[in-house]
Amino acid sequence: MAGIRELAARTPAHRVRYLDLLRAGAILAVVLGHWLIVAIAPDPTGRLTGTSALAVVPWSHPITWLFQVMPVFFLVGGYVNTASLASFHRRGRTTTDWLLARGTRLIAPTTGLLLALATGAMAARVATVDPDQLGRAIWLATIPLWFLVVYLAVVGLTPLARAWYRRAGWAAPGVLAAAVAIGDGLRLTDRPELAYGSYLFAWLAIYLVGMAWEAGRLPQRAGPAAAVAATGLVGLLLLTVVGPYPVSMVTVPGAGWQNTAPPSLALLVLTTTQLGLVLLLRPLAERWLTRRRLWQAVVAVNTVVLTVFLWHMVAAVIGAGLLAALGWLPTTPVGSGAWLALRLPWLATLSVVLLAVVAVVGRIETADPVRTSPRPTARWGAAARPAALTGYAAAVGGLLGIAVSGPADHGPVGLPAGALALYLCGALLLLLFGWLRPPLVPGRDQQHHRPHRGPGPGQHPPGRRPPRGR
Repeated sequence: MAGIRELAARTPAHRVRYLDLLRAGAILAVVLGHWLIVAIAPDPTGRLTGTSALAVVPWSHPITWLFQVMPVFFLVGGYVNTASLASFHRRGRTTTDWLLARGTRLIAPTTGLLLALATGAMAARVATVDPDQLGRAIWLATIPLWFLVVYLAVVGLTPLARAWYRRAGWAAPGVLAAAVAIGDGLRLTDRPELAYGSYLFAWLAIYLVGMAWEAGRLPQRAGPAAAVAATGLVGLLLLTVVGPYPVSMVTVPGAGWQNTAPPSLALLVLTTTQLGLVLLLRPLAERWLTRRRLWQAVVAVNTVVLTVFLWHMVAAVIGAGLLAALGWLPTTPVGSGAWLALRLPWLATLSVVLLAVVAVVGRIETADPVRTSPRPTARWGAAARPAALTGYAAAVGGLLGIAVSGPADHGPVGLPAGALALYLCGALLLLLFGWLRPPLVPGRDQQHHRPHRGPGPGQHPPGRRPPRGR
C-alpha cells in the first residue's frame, strides 16, 4: 500500500488522470459483466458445466449496453498509445523501441497466464481429471484472450494507423466503419466468414477515434458532447429495437447474429453513445480525481489492470471449483429469483479469489522490465526491427490460435500445442530484445499521456482553429 501511495504522490501534473480512471473502470466493468452472466452448475452426473445466462434470460440483453465497455478501453488505448509513440519520437527513441516497450508490457503477464494454464493442465492430467471437463475449464479461463488478440494487433498497427489518420483525418475511421457495414451485409450471404475482417476493422476504427481525441478533435463542451451521446443512443435504438440487429452487445450462445462476433455497426453506434458520455463526464471526473484516496485507488487498479483482466475468468473457474467442493455451488434455475439473489455471494467469492490470485501473479506486471533492465554491454543494432516485428507477429498469431481453439481436449498442456509454441517463440523474442534494449531514463523517457495543448506541426489542417478548453 505504501508503494501505491508513493506512485500516486509522484503523478506528474500533466498526466491526464481521467484516462486512467476510464481504463480501470472499463476493465472492472468487463470483469463484473462476465461474472454476472456466467452460470456454472453441476449437471445430473455431477460434472460442472458452464453457460451464459444471456441464452436463458432474454430480458437481461439491454443490460449488456452498460457492461460492454471494451470500446472505452480501445478509445483510451488510441489516445494513450499515440501520445506515447510521439513522446518516444520527441526523445530520439525509435518506433522499434516503442513497440518493444509496449510489447513487453502486454506480453509478460499474458505469458505468465498461459504457462500457468499449461502447468495446471499437466497437473490435472496426472490427477486423472476428465479431459473434456478440463478442456472446457481452460477454454473458459482463456475467454479474455479474444479481446487481447485484437488489442495487440491494433497496438502493433499504431505507427501505420497514426500516419493514416494524420493524412486522412476522420475519413480513416469512416472507411473502417463502412467496411464493418459491408461486413454486416456479407453475413446475410452464404459466405459469412467474409465478414471476419470486422474483428479488426471495428476495433481499429474505435482506436482511431481515440487518436482523434488525443489530437483535440473531439467536442470539449457539454452541449456537443451530450448531442453525440444522444445521437448514438437514438441510432442504437433504431438499429436494435426497430432494425435487424440484436439488442445484446455481448455474445449470446446459439443466436444466429451477434454484435461482437464479429463486431457490427450496432457496436460502433454504441461506441458513439459511450464516447459522448465519456466527454460529458470528464469535468466532473477530473474534479473527483483530485481527491487523494480516489486517485490512489485508480493507481492501484492500473498497476495490475492487465493481470485483473487476464485472470478474472481463472478466478471464476477456481471459485466454482471451491464452492462445488464445499457443496455451496447454487443449483437453482438460471434466471430465477433465487439464482439472482445468489449472484451477490457469487461475486463476493470470485472477488476474494481474484484478489488472492492478483497478489501472487500481479508481480509479473508490476516488475516492469523497462525500468529495471540494466544497460546492455552491446547493442543489438540492425537485428532489433526484424526481431521485434517477427516476435510481435508470432505472439499475436499464436494467441489467435489459442483464442479460437474452443472448448475441447487439446492434449497434455490443455492448449493447442502448435499455437502455444508459436506464441512462446514470439514472446521470447519480444521479451529478450525488450529486456536488452537501453533502459528508459526515469523522468525523461517514461512517457505520460499529456493533454493536448494546441496544434503542433502537421496536426491540424491549415485554417483549423486550435481546440479550446484543454
